[in-house]
Amino acid sequence: MKTINEINKKIKEGKAIVLTATEAKLLAEEEGTKTLAEKVDVVTTATFSPMCSSGVFINPGHTSPHMKMQKVTLDGVEAYGGIATADIYLGVTQESREDSRFGGAHVIKKLLDGEKVEFQAFGKPTDCYPKTEFRKSITLEDLNQAYFYNPRNCYQNYNAAYNSSEKELRTYMGILQPNGQTIHYAGSGEISPLINDPLLETIGVGTKIFFCGGEGFISWEGTQFNMDVERDDKTNLPIGPSATLAITAEMRSVDPRLISPIYIPGYGVSIYLSIGMAIPVINSDVAKALTIRNRDIITNVHDYATGKTVSRVNYDELINNEVYVNGKRALTRTMSRINESYSVMETLKAKVLDGSFVITEPVRKLPVFGKCTPIE
Repeated sequence: MKTINEINKKIKEGKAIVLTATEAKLLAEEEGTKTLAEKVDVVTTATFSPMCSSGVFINPGHTSPHMKMQKVTLDGVEAYGGIATADIYLGVTQESREDSRFGGAHVIKKLLDGEKVEFQAFGKPTDCYPKTEFRKSITLEDLNQAYFYNPRNCYQNYNAAYNSSEKELRTYMGILQPNGQTIHYAGSGEISPLINDPLLETIGVGTKIFFCGGEGFISWEGTQFNMDVERDDKTNLPIGPSATLAITAEMRSVDPRLISPIYIPGYGVSIYLSIGMAIPVINSDVAKALTIRNRDIITNVHDYATGKTVSRVNYDELINNEVYVNGKRALTRTMSRINESYSVMETLKAKVLDGSFVITEPVRKLPVFGKCTPIE
């Protein structure tokens, strides 16, 4: 048993043993889980995938005279102004009325790159907020507050996507070819954060994360968090979607190179986010979970033509393009940037080693509620 305080003390003293998830798994294979639990203090993990349920809160400040900003656009992309007079939420998937290939994700990237964005606000006049219209080109530095609040990131073991129909299907998982020709998946497999802590023993409300090159925090359970799923008896991993995270992070701390807008044909705009987590090896159960390999991660193959599960595969089969459904081979394609995920994991390891990233103790376990039922 180790405590997070003990591990942080070793980090600050430069004595902590820190490995990437890849290194930890190799150590366990060579010397056993007991050695991993005893010798290693922190293991870094990462993912770099599209995360549609994301966006930013911004506050541009009050106009003179004041106005109630009820209808707001940034570069023609509508943001939500129904919170307070100058508090606005811009979702990454919101599209421009003029160009459906451009959306909130692109506006966020422009702000991160230091570019100007055309801000427009309209509102009804009141005695305390008499102004009705405001326009200005703004940059990130012009804003009082600008931070990500993402309702659902880091899905744990998402379904793979398949198409049994005779026509092409355009989905948020990409363009699925007809007659079961392709299977698309999203996730970094054995280095993914929630895969390496399947029961969330070290991850909870208040956990610090490495968010797109900067610092972020888990603020709550993510939407559609679901614990009522089948689990593998050996690994405790869910088979199919389970845990999700709500995340908060300061926009100004983000490295623009580690975030990227994307247009998915037939679906719309989304955003690639890179997220790393440092898992403290506090006991043998955590160490055992860190030994999970791609072959151990089983997920459902969901047919987007019928809405049914048609098969199950493991990540070894997905990554090595060796998937068969009903005896027919399907080419696998990933929506994730797996090579870049490995790079993020290495960067986080360096930050823990140099003492610039320490571990936080969760202030509350997840889930807080954890219900995921469809609306009928």
